[in-house]
Amino acid sequence: MSAELAQEVRNKYVTVDGLKLRYIEEGEGPAVLLLHGASLGSSADVFRRNLPPLARAGFRAIAFDQPGFGLSDVPSDHSAAFRKKTMPKFADALGLKKVALVGHSQAGNPAVQLALETPERYSHVVVLGTGSLLPPIDTGKSDRGGEAQHRLERRMAQSEPTIEHTRKLLQENLYHQELITPEELSLRHSQSVGRNFAAFVARTHAAEAAPPKPDSKPPLWQRLVDLRMPLLMIFGRNDRAHAADRAAMLKDKYPQLQIHIVDGCKHLVPWDAADAFIRLAVPFLKG
Repeated sequence: MSAELAQEVRNKYVTVDGLKLRYIEEGEGPAVLLLHGASLGSSADVFRRNLPPLARAGFRAIAFDQPGFGLSDVPSDHSAAFRKKTMPKFADALGLKKVALVGHSQAGNPAVQLALETPERYSHVVVLGTGSLLPPIDTGKSDRGGEAQHRLERRMAQSEPTIEHTRKLLQENLYHQELITPEELSLRHSQSVGRNFAAFVARTHAAEAAPPKPDSKPPLWQRLVDLRMPLLMIFGRNDRAHAADRAAMLKDKYPQLQIHIVDGCKHLVPWDAADAFIRLAVPFLKG
C-alpha cells in the first residue's frame, strides 16, 4: 500500500433525510464530488488514492458512502432512484452550491442524469467505466454486457462472500493485481459482509422488481451531447463487455466528446488508472 493510502482516513459524517452518511475529503477549493458504483463492497474508499492528488491540484475532493454502502446507514428504500436523489442532498448538507461530479461504474449514469436535469448545479462531469453510457455492439439487440452483470449480481446475492470470493471479484475487476494488498482486501471484504451484504441483496431484489422503463426517451448515451457542461469519459481497454470497442463507437458517432481509453485497465478505473485519471481530469476540471 502506498504511503498516501497507509495514512489514517478521517471519517466524517453528515445526516441526510435521517440517514447518517460517512464521507472522506481532502483539500480546499472548487468541490469535486466522487461517486462510487453499486457493486458489492463499493464505498468512498474506492477513491482514496485519488483524493490526495486532487487536493494538491487545488480541489476539495469529497467521496461519500451512499446509503447502504460502507459505513453509511442502510435505507428502507434500496432503489437506484433513491440513491440518485441522495447525491444532491448530500451536497446540500455540506453547503456545496456547485460541484463537479465524478461517477464510477453505475454512478456515472445518475451523474449524467443529474447534470441534464439541473445543469446549473454542476460545473463538470467525469465518467469512469460506465458501460450503460455506451452504445451496444449491435444496436438491434440488448446490452449483453449489462445482462451478464445482472446475472453475476444475482449469483452473488445468493450467499455472503468469503474473503477468497472478495479476492476473486477484485481480480476480475483489476488489471494491476499487485494493488490487491492484504490491507485493501481486508477493507473491501469488511464492506461486503454483514449489513452491507444484506443491503446488496435488497438492492438486487429491488432492481429485479422495478417496472421496465418506457422507451419514449432515447437511451442516455445518445443524450450525452445535450450536456451543458464539459464531459470527460475514461474507460479501461481491458474492461468487460467490450467497453473499449463500444467507447470507440461512441467517439466515432460523437467526435466532439472527450473519450479516453486507457491501456492496462479493467473496470476499477480509479485504481487501475489512478495516474491517468489525474493526468486527464485535473486540466479538464481547471479548464
